[in-house]
Amino acid sequence: MRIRDWDRNLRIRLIGESLVGVTFWMIFPFIAIYFSGIFGREKTGVLLVISQLFSVIANLLGGYFADRFGRKKMMVLAACGQALAFFLFALSNSPLFSSPLMSFICFALVGVCGSLYWPASQAMVADVVSEKDQSRVFAVFYTMNNIMVVIGPLLGGVFYPEHQFFLLLIAGTFCAIVAIVLFIYLDETAPIWRKTTGTWYMFFIEQLNNYRLIVKDRTFLLFIVAGILVAQTFMQLDILLPVYIKEVVSKQTLFSVGHWSLSLSGEKAFSVLIAENGLLVALFTVAVTKWMENYKEKWVFVFSSLFYGIAIFLFGQTTSLWMMIFLIALFTLAELMTVGLQQTFVAKLAPEHMRGQYFAAASLRFTLGRMMAPLALTLPFAYHWTFFILMLLAVCSAWLYAVMFQMMEGKRA
Repeated sequence: MRIRDWDRNLRIRLIGESLVGVTFWMIFPFIAIYFSGIFGREKTGVLLVISQLFSVIANLLGGYFADRFGRKKMMVLAACGQALAFFLFALSNSPLFSSPLMSFICFALVGVCGSLYWPASQAMVADVVSEKDQSRVFAVFYTMNNIMVVIGPLLGGVFYPEHQFFLLLIAGTFCAIVAIVLFIYLDETAPIWRKTTGTWYMFFIEQLNNYRLIVKDRTFLLFIVAGILVAQTFMQLDILLPVYIKEVVSKQTLFSVGHWSLSLSGEKAFSVLIAENGLLVALFTVAVTKWMENYKEKWVFVFSSLFYGIAIFLFGQTTSLWMMIFLIALFTLAELMTVGLQQTFVAKLAPEHMRGQYFAAASLRFTLGRMMAPLALTLPFAYHWTFFILMLLAVCSAWLYAVMFQMMEGKRA
């Protein structure tokens, strides 16, 4: 299905979300550095946990709101909320006014609005695209997001340290433009029969009850717990690693040709690393997914966790930028090994009548993982011990995956 054959809603969103994405990634990777410089490493970890808790709750309710009020309305409201949050964030860091507390509230609001936008945007794809073409449409959005992950941090590394106020203003402006365009040109796609009745808190209670039933499936519970543990490693890509790199990476020369050389340190070094991750994901997702089809699922999941653990441990033992470039490549390999298997694996585990609930519960690996990951900033240890603890969590994840597959093999016998 070619992009020109897409529903108009999706073409509008692809352009608008790309604009927002590049500005978001010019700012977001440096947020942990920003807050740790103001509040300190430990307090920043606690604050990021609090902000992610609100995002988790918003994510749980996002699907209900998308069905109850409509996809378009929720996406427009979420984009307006993000625009307002970015404008207030800019005001809190303007030459006229400075408020770290207001900055944190605005950052949390950006995350909450993003969590409300996401379910509505995914549901809209399901509304207007036939099932056989949905995976390709999602793949285009996923690839475009990773292109923004490449471009955004590189630009952010250049402009963010000295032009934070203007970048926040630009982000707010782009969000406002997208909100206006969505309001004027987007069509509502939510079928009338899917709009739910009842109150939001009853839906919230029902969701929690569904999760309670699902965790009785011991195999699936191990899958979620293992996913949360390994998430403590890859979530550090934009939480602990930027703070660590800013503190330990002094100015280093990457290339030198005659009188020209490329030297990086701090935020600029980190922007190159996160851009590398986005570029590798955009280029090699399909190739690595096909490669992993040649191996048993058990070993793919186990070695993915182990590679995450090795990479995160070695990060804490080096200050060499070239070594970190290699470790990001290993980090990305670990990510791509399972990206194509996870959804298929959940579908295999889920009873047909509970498939939707299983997929929703499976997303807890990332929502709870992201909520817990900032705790790494609060650990009262030297960096190399913090990275060692994160490695142990990844090893525990690999062990749980092995136990999970052994349990599945026992059931089949």
